[in-house]
Amino acid sequence: MKAKHRIFSAARYARRFLLSASVGIFALFVAGGAGFAQAPQFAPRDETPDEFPAGAGRDETFYACTACHNFKLVAAQGMSRRQWEDSLEWMVTKHNMPRLDDADRKVVLDYLEATYPPRAPAGGGWQNPFLKR
Repeated sequence: MKAKHRIFSAARYARRFLLSASVGIFALFVAGGAGFAQAPQFAPRDETPDEFPAGAGRDETFYACTACHNFKLVAAQGMSRRQWEDSLEWMVTKHNMPRLDDADRKVVLDYLEATYPPRAPAGGGWQNPFLKR
C-alpha cells in the first residue's frame, strides 16, 4: 500500500509542478515577455526617402515598403518588373501586406523597375561554363 501512496504523491507533485510552471510562463508572456530577448523592430524613421535615388514614385514606394521592412532591403534587389510584381504578390499572399490599389501599384512598380532593374552579380558572379558568349 505504501508504494501506491508514493506513486500517487509523485503524480500529485508532478501535476502541481506543471501547473505552477505553466502559470509562471503565462505570467511572463502577459508581462510582455520579460526575460526573453526580442528582435529589434524596424521603424521607418531609421531611414528617409532622400537616402535613395530620386524619381517619380520614390516617396510612395518608400512608405509602401517601410510599413513592413527597411528600404535598404529593397535597394539591394535588382529585378525585372515581372519579378517585382511577383514579389509584391508574394508579400500580399504570404505576409498579409495590404494590396495596393491599381494606381499605387503602378507608381510603385514604375519606380522599382526604373531604379532597381536586374543587374549582373557583383564581381561577375557565377558563370555557366557551357554558355557560349
